[in-house]
Amino acid sequence: MRVHKFDAWGNDFLVLDLADVRSQGDATGPIFRDPSLIDWPVAARAWCDRVTGIGADGLLLLERIDDLNARMRLFNSDGSMAEMSGNGARCFGQALFRSDAARGERVYRLHTDAGIREVTVGERDNDSVIASVDMGEITPLSAPHGWDALGAHPDRPVMHVSVGNPHTVVGVEDVSVVDVLALGRKIPQVNLEVVAPGPEQHAITMRVHERGAGITQACGTGACASAWAALWWGLVLQGGERTEVLVHMPGGDATVIVHAPSRGRVTLTGPAKHVGAYEVSWQAAMGSTS
Repeated sequence: MRVHKFDAWGNDFLVLDLADVRSQGDATGPIFRDPSLIDWPVAARAWCDRVTGIGADGLLLLERIDDLNARMRLFNSDGSMAEMSGNGARCFGQALFRSDAARGERVYRLHTDAGIREVTVGERDNDSVIASVDMGEITPLSAPHGWDALGAHPDRPVMHVSVGNPHTVVGVEDVSVVDVLALGRKIPQVNLEVVAPGPEQHAITMRVHERGAGITQACGTGACASAWAALWWGLVLQGGERTEVLVHMPGGDATVIVHAPSRGRVTLTGPAKHVGAYEVSWQAAMGSTS
């Protein structure tokens, strides 16, 4: 089977088109005619492994519904499933864009476990695009189980929210001195972001421990949750009906527009790059080595 690797600020994903899997069915047997028989968590762990596999933060399964609609399923690098990924959605949109050999701008509707998300893809060059995702509404959540184990100071700002997947955002003075890995492992069922203001007035700096992937270079949903929290806390100034927040992450800078396309929603914008195509062994999906 062939997978394509995409990168968004160092947050990388493998995309597998299930139509390509089914097309091999006549030659390889019934498992490829019914991809639900494939052990996708095992495949994700094998193919995403950075030592023995290709290396990625997650595996995205692509299934076309029609020209502009597609089903997106995400398996993290540890084999667990995630409802949504902002960077994954942008990479997924580029995969559709490349498959269509599209030009100009195109809007796709992604059917995810968090609901429908629209991604707008515009051509940049042969390998990269600028993609924007309507990430949906930000909604409050209860504190995750085990939150007290972190021992956070009661005066430190904390926000628990959903961007289709769960996040805990913590305000700090300096993200570089925080042991994000140790803290994230104490609440592995959520994505943990630590944020600090600046250095610009309209910006924040963020680091993340992602559920199912560990420390990553960037997180799209995390950038959205962090921008939302920063605006609420006053770390960035309200910019009218819509506020644009620059989110600095180790892998790059995301643009998040809060209250866009409507109040209570957020939009994530940035580049997505096609890294390359790789041949993978179907035996990995059966639980054996490739």
